[in-house]
Amino acid sequence: MGTHMKTTVEIRDDLFEAAKESTRRRGTTLRALIERGLERELEREASEKPFRIRDASYQGRGLRPEVRDLTWEELRNLVYEGRGD
Repeated sequence: MGTHMKTTVEIRDDLFEAAKESTRRRGTTLRALIERGLERELEREASEKPFRIRDASYQGRGLRPEVRDLTWEELRNLVYEGRGD
């Protein structure tokens, strides 16, 4: 068996009571329940694929040469030209 670290965690009262009731029904300890829950969550997290945003650029060529060097404000003004006030 590995070493153990003693720590204090704050748990909502209703969650704590539900956990204690679960440990009574299962015949286990709160420590064991918390350890199993942490292990499952860490395993789930490790097995998740990282989020990757798809490349949605149009044909992958970026901005047209005539607008490539514009500032964000100039580009925004061009996009909204003729709309609104």
